[in-house]
Amino acid sequence: MIGRLRGTLAEKQPPHLILDVNGLGYELEVPMTTLYRLPSVGEPLTLHTHLVVREDAQLLYGFYSKRERDFFRELIRLNGVGPKLALALMSSLEVDELVRCVQSQDTSALTKVPGVGKKTAERLLVELKDRFKAWETVPAMFALVPNQPGGPEAPAPAVTAESDAISALVSLGYKPQEASKAITSIKEKGLSSEDLIRRALKGMI
Repeated sequence: MIGRLRGTLAEKQPPHLILDVNGLGYELEVPMTTLYRLPSVGEPLTLHTHLVVREDAQLLYGFYSKRERDFFRELIRLNGVGPKLALALMSSLEVDELVRCVQSQDTSALTKVPGVGKKTAERLLVELKDRFKAWETVPAMFALVPNQPGGPEAPAPAVTAESDAISALVSLGYKPQEASKAITSIKEKGLSSEDLIRRALKGMI
C-alpha cells in the first residue's frame, strides 16, 4: 500500500495530477477540495494516498490531509459507495460540512451531488452516523489556502480554464450540459480552472 508521496507537482489537469517523485511520475486523482489547496506546478507537494487495485487497473487517490484520506476510506467502506462517488461527495462538500450533515441527518446537500438520490442520501447518513461519533469538526483545519508555496500561478487562458473546469465537473458525474451551464454562468473573467470549479460547485450545492 502506498500511504504517502512527497515530490514535485509536475502536472495538474483537474481532477488528475502527476507528482514527480525522484523522476517517477505518479498519476493521482484528487477531490476538488484537495485541488484548491495545491501549490503551483513545479513546487514541492506531499499527499496522503490510497491505492485501489482492480482487475483492470491500479488507481491512486491523493488527499491534502490525512483526515481527508481517512474520510474517503470511511466512505468507500459503505455499501454502494465506490471511489468515484466518494470523490464526488468530497468535491462538493468540505469534510466538516459532510460531518455536520451526518450529525444532523440532513439530506438536502447530499441529494445535489450527482448519483445521490434521497433514498441513497438517507441510507448513507444512517450508516455513517455511528462511524462518525468520534469525529469532531475542525473548520480551521480546512480553510482554503490555494497555491501555497511559490505564489500564484499565471492566469490560465480563459478557453483552457473553462474547458478544464467543465471536464472536471463531468468526471464528478455531472451531465455535460449541466457542467457547461454552471461554468458559463460565471461572469467573472480571468479565473483559474480551480476557481471556476469551486464557484460552480458552490452554485450547484
